[in-house]
Amino acid sequence: MAISTDEVRQVARLARLALSDGELDTLGGQLGQLLDYVKQLDRLDTSGVIPTSHAVETGTPFREDVAVPFPDREALLANAPDRDGDAFRVPRIIED
Repeated sequence: MAISTDEVRQVARLARLALSDGELDTLGGQLGQLLDYVKQLDRLDTSGVIPTSHAVETGTPFREDVAVPFPDREALLANAPDRDGDAFRVPRIIED
């Protein structure tokens, strides 16, 4: 499956990778080969396979969700590299 340089560039941007033009070409070929390999799964007859979300059946453990205040708020907030009152301040990650 052919992957365009623009598609590779978009994937790299989403992964926050800075790639050179040579790397874009190399990764485009490698991603195309990977998708061709995965496409082999389309040949499998899965009509008799029951859909599952897990390979092994497991129960879902439930517990009561109770909010408990931290005993020493100031000690917790002292670990913050930057804070705003009683909150952690973190770098913005969503771009406009």
